[in-house]
Parts: sequence; structure tokens; C-alpha cells
Amino acid sequence: MSSDMATTGTANGIPILEVRKVGKSYGVIRSLQSISTSVMAGQVTCVLGDNGAGKSTFIKILAGAHSPSEGEILLDGKPVTFSSPRVALDHGIATVFQDLAVVPLMPVWRNFFLGSELTKGRGPFRRLDLKRMKKITYTELSNMGIDLRDVDQPIGTLSGGERQCVAIARAVYFGARVLILDEPTAALGVKQSGVVLRYITRARERGLGVVFITHNPHHAYPVGDRFLLLNRGESLGDFSKTDITLDELTSLMAGGSELDELVQELESTMGSNSPLVREIESEVSVDSGN
Repeated sequence: MSSDMATTGTANGIPILEVRKVGKSYGVIRSLQSISTSVMAGQVTCVLGDNGAGKSTFIKILAGAHSPSEGEILLDGKPVTFSSPRVALDHGIATVFQDLAVVPLMPVWRNFFLGSELTKGRGPFRRLDLKRMKKITYTELSNMGIDLRDVDQPIGTLSGGERQCVAIARAVYFGARVLILDEPTAALGVKQSGVVLRYITRARERGLGVVFITHNPHHAYPVGDRFLLLNRGESLGDFSKTDITLDELTSLMAGGSELDELVQELESTMGSNSPLVREIESEVSVDSGN
């Protein structure tokens, strides 16, 4: 996919994808409330929050799995409704979930084209175009900087980071304009997390808008251009990188005010000399930059 295609919606500074005051309720339970952010071509929007912050609900709305109860979604500046993940995908919104939908024993190239196989010939002579699919898989992975010696090897033999990167390359090849990544580094070690972050940067360089869902500010900050922080379904802020430092981002994620309240409560019951109180006080001091 060319960068011209990816930047169609941003020629005049218009985001490819924008959400405005989006909310989601399930009966009396309010999962999201008045969430707004934007996704520009060639930029990474990071959505951060701990468990229960509303990240999963937000992903499902962007991916078309759930419809918002309020607010609106805009694609290239125009209101749009995603009635299903297929509709979202048809609009160029591709989601790579944490539990990758791969068949471990199948070769890499089969997983790359799974459900979208290329064929040649007609009628009773129609058959899979194995040579073309293998060549495309190798080329697309190489374009993303993935040096895979043999696309015939089972995808289950790849590391977790490499499998994530194959999924990213697949989404790019099949025309994604916005790539949503659901906690791609959550179950990975330091080295493999670095591999995935590098390929997120590659996707950005190819002109895609990337939505990076994570609970780790240390993974988000190096690659992010915009940061949306969620807490219990509400927004703590939507910041550009020039407006917030890593320390500030980490402090907001840690909930500095909540830690202060916890320290005061523990001091009243355990005393200020308690090892636990001193440990939490030191965390508050670090998070606040003191």
C-alpha cells in the first residue's frame, strides 16, 4: 500500500480516524464516558490504562464489534458507523488482537493469507497459487524489516514478537489505513517487546495510523505521538508528546493522588514507620519526580 493511500484523510490535517465524546453503556453499567482522541496518518496514538480502565471496550468500538451508546466516530472527517468488524476492515480499520488468530502448525505463508488465499486458473483447473503467495509473504515481511529465512516454516516456531509482526505485515498488505494493536507486548519479554515496538515504528513510517493499546508507559512513550489515558472508563487526558513527559505519563498511570490517599490511610492504622508505608511513600516520591 502506498503512503498516498494512507494519507488521503490527512491531506488537510484531518485525522484518518477520530472519536468524539464516545461512551458505552450496558444497561445501568457505564463502561466508557465521553472519550475523545484522533489518529493521524504516520502517527501512533497510544491508549493507556490498567485492567478495568475501559481499553477493551474502546478497542471493540473502534473495531466494529460494539456500537457506541453515545458520541460519534469520524473517518476522514465524515461520520461513520461500523456495524461489524468486517465493515470496519472494509474501511481500512484492522485490529490485531493479543490472542492472535493463527494456526501454529501451518506455514507462515498460509497464515499470512488465511481466509484470503490467492488462486490461479479457472473452473475445475482453479488451484492455489502457492508460488505467488510465498513470494508476497517473503516480500511483505522483508518490507517491514522481518528477516525470515523460510516462509514454509510453521508459524508456531516463531517467537511471540515475530508472530505479532507477521500479523502487522499482513494487515498492512491487505490495505489497512489504521492498525489497532491490542496489548502486543503484554506477554513478551524485554527483547521481544523491542522487536514489536520496532515494527510499530515501521508501520508508522509507511504512513499508517497506529492505535497502540498498552498498560506500559515505558513501551508507549518511545513510539507514541499521542497519548490517551483511561481510568475506570473515563479519560484522564489526551496529550500530544510535546505536552507530556514520560515521568508525568507514568505518574498519571500510577494514580499519584490515589497513592497519597493510601499512604495517609495506612499511616493512620500502621504508623508512619511501617516498612510498607515507607515503601509506598518512596514510590509516590519517584512518580512525582521528587
